[in-house]
Amino acid sequence: MTPGLQRTLLVALGGVIGCVARYWIGGAVQRLGDHGFPTGTLAVNVLGSLVIGLVMTLSLERGVIDEDLRILLTTGFCGGFTTMSTFSYETLALLRDGERLVALGNVGGTIVACLAAVWTGSVLARAL
Repeated sequence: MTPGLQRTLLVALGGVIGCVARYWIGGAVQRLGDHGFPTGTLAVNVLGSLVIGLVMTLSLERGVIDEDLRILLTTGFCGGFTTMSTFSYETLALLRDGERLVALGNVGGTIVACLAAVWTGSVLARAL
């Protein structure tokens, strides 16, 4: 098997796992706190940001994770798990419904929480 085909299959496998995990985790979180705010999407985006911070630091800075596993976990899993398109649609829907403050909270909260999660993942990886 060529390296390119192998990596494509790794991305596909990670994407399938990430998509299913997003469906389960995002849905569970949304059902727990469904008050009109897209908590499920926020939760998976923050968790995915934490994972990518951990994996990239463990791979690129620490050399603990090899390139194939990094591709599986970042491009594959995190690519299937995080939900920029859903985040964008839900924010636009909030704006359309006149929920400007909630939409602003969603944008601000997502950006701050995801950046903080990437940073936290990176810090945790350096401490390992």
